[in-house]
Amino acid sequence: MNLQRWVGRREADWQKFDRLLSRAESKGLRSLESEQVRELSSLYRSACADLARLRSSQSSERLTADLQNLVARGYRQIYQGLRRQEWRALVAFYRWELPAVIQRSRLEIGLATALLLVGGLIAWWCSWADPHFIDLVMPAQIVHQVRDNHQLWIGSIVGIAPFAGSSIMINNLTVSFAAVAGGITAGLSTAWIVFSNGINLGAAAALVAQNDLWYPFWAFVFPHGALELPAIFLAGGAGLLLARALLFPGRLTRVAALKLWGGEAAKLVYGIVPLLLIAGTIEGFFSPNPTIPEPFKYMAGSILFILLVLYGSRRKAGESRSGS
Repeated sequence: MNLQRWVGRREADWQKFDRLLSRAESKGLRSLESEQVRELSSLYRSACADLARLRSSQSSERLTADLQNLVARGYRQIYQGLRRQEWRALVAFYRWELPAVIQRSRLEIGLATALLLVGGLIAWWCSWADPHFIDLVMPAQIVHQVRDNHQLWIGSIVGIAPFAGSSIMINNLTVSFAAVAGGITAGLSTAWIVFSNGINLGAAAALVAQNDLWYPFWAFVFPHGALELPAIFLAGGAGLLLARALLFPGRLTRVAALKLWGGEAAKLVYGIVPLLLIAGTIEGFFSPNPTIPEPFKYMAGSILFILLVLYGSRRKAGESRSGS
């Protein structure tokens, strides 16, 4: 290889790479236009190949060191800059896009909420009308502990908080993902999962009310339930979005409708996961803790729920209230 001639051909690209890097370093990667960013990435790859070629030949150490420094600067700007952009995009998603998706999906989320509430009310009524109904829904060990020992079953969580917290998270995530995936059954599986969760909650509420344990029970449920139940509503809403695409695609083809509403459902899933991780941690460490006063648990759950409602209803400044 004629090194001098090769360097002469490549030097113009190195200089262009250096100019783009200098601008990105002084004003940030966002100061470059999209075409310039693509050119920067292309020049970076070429410079890496050039550096490898220089190292494999008997070339000037000074030239190799200069090109190595150029490549290192390029790496910092391209990859670290892209990471910063990814973090900014993630923050922007949770700050604005997720609340917007929740508002656009309020019909499906509302329907999922109604299914759970109806299931809970039916179980509540059946439990008072026929005490044997609870035996059909609740595990026998829990029924025995509440009726015969007059104790809540939540005490078993105390002392194994880390294990309980992780187990609760896994279980809740499994149920939620099943509710989302149930949308491909035209929403039947989604509806049953949400409805059956309401049945379980209603039966549990009736059981503790019949044995005068409602106050400590809801003190346990409130802190994590303020996040866990909305996560189930979001999961049900996501599943019903998929069902909407299959059953009511409108003017779109079903494939196009699945792409559109499936994208909305996927965004809801990104909201479900952090909610359930936080709820699982609270349920494992905070809710069953006997040293925390019960009124404080009620207050903590109420504050969390109010904050979540405010978050889900937020809009960007200047955005129309009537817009979706």
